[in-house]
Amino acid sequence: MKRAIQKATVDLLLRYISQDPIKNLPKMFDIAEKLDRGKYFSTQINVMRKALLDENSVWHDFIVDLFENTDLKVLQKLVECFVINANFEGMERRRALEEQYDCNVPWAILMDPTSACNLSCIGCWAAQYGGKNNLSYEVLDSICRQGKELGIYFYIFSGGEPLIRKKDIIRLCEEHQDCYFFAFTNGTLVDDELCKEMLRVGNFALAFSIEGDEEATDMRRGKGTYRKVIEAMERMRAHKLLFGYSTCYHRYNTESVASDEFVDDMIARGCRFSWNFTYIPIGKDARLDLLATPEQRAYMYRRIREIRETKPIFAMDFWNDGEYAGGCIAGGRSYLHINAAGDVEPCAFVHYSNVNIHDVTLLEALQSPLFKAYRKRQPFNHNHLRPCPLLDNPEMLIEMVKESGAKSTDMEAPEDVETLCAKTAPAAKAWASVADQLWAENPKSQMQKQ
Repeated sequence: MKRAIQKATVDLLLRYISQDPIKNLPKMFDIAEKLDRGKYFSTQINVMRKALLDENSVWHDFIVDLFENTDLKVLQKLVECFVINANFEGMERRRALEEQYDCNVPWAILMDPTSACNLSCIGCWAAQYGGKNNLSYEVLDSICRQGKELGIYFYIFSGGEPLIRKKDIIRLCEEHQDCYFFAFTNGTLVDDELCKEMLRVGNFALAFSIEGDEEATDMRRGKGTYRKVIEAMERMRAHKLLFGYSTCYHRYNTESVASDEFVDDMIARGCRFSWNFTYIPIGKDARLDLLATPEQRAYMYRRIREIRETKPIFAMDFWNDGEYAGGCIAGGRSYLHINAAGDVEPCAFVHYSNVNIHDVTLLEALQSPLFKAYRKRQPFNHNHLRPCPLLDNPEMLIEMVKESGAKSTDMEAPEDVETLCAKTAPAAKAWASVADQLWAENPKSQMQKQ
């Protein structure tokens, strides 16, 4: 009876999306509240209701444009798989399992179908791996099946270049129509055939890696890459698909990727969201000169918040949004990473592990020593603007790797954790004073004191 009522409620929500969705927005929020049985998302629902129903809000403009220029099936799968299954439906199961097994159970799994890439970007550790490792379709499928048993319905692909395996990814999307899939891509392998397949399955979105303007992008990714990314965006937009962009901001491009000119251009090209990552010096050829300065990171902190209030795009800052996530989200707290060799890592940027997915179940991996060490210490800093155990609190990462006996998973040049953290320690020290000042001004820091 409970399942039948929920299915009827979801069907009604999907019907509202197909029939005058703007007019039906108030009803949709009422349904969302009913689906949120555990009241886990009450704050978020209220914030979104206020923003989207205000006709003078930039977010109202965002949702109107989204409904008008995105294929109906794509919108319905986004709501069904991402909003309902990955959040409302999955949350209760994940929380129950966390209590039962005393381990983190993530909201999302990030995995690398292949270590191969058709580009060789400056400062990217994946460029060193070549095509040596691949997760078979059977393993990828098993991860999704195990994940659903744990309440995980959101799967993200990175690499290497994940679209080298685009046929297998589409096959996964087809097989797991109750899940939502997402890939970070360099954009050079997006063609009309892929767009048609994405439209057919409906539950797959892309984030295009771009470094700012043409000069900045081609500097790191190779001449002609920028134009290929723009062409891929044009194809996606023509097919009314959902996509956004991903930037790696560093010392030489921070001001460019945060500029009105760049962000407005990405919005005009059809991007609905942006992921902003800061450069991390990982791998034997890491360039320390690419690390953003504390002033640049503080600038991005303020700038992303300004963009959210003034531009119709959902902007995320992977490091500076720690205040909303309550600190670090890795180690299975919100996500984990499985590399192309099968090593289960706490984070895409922390290449250490105790276990391999070929040898253990997903639940066993979450109970491994390194993941337990993460759970025991999170958050790593009372200042949630210093969330990361690698970039902001390197002494924590050293402690966890040593305690757990985790081994380096670097495929070319295994790196001792103390050697790795020696690269980030000066940046952590420089950021600390700036971040502490920002945090002192933040309302959430005052809530901690009460």
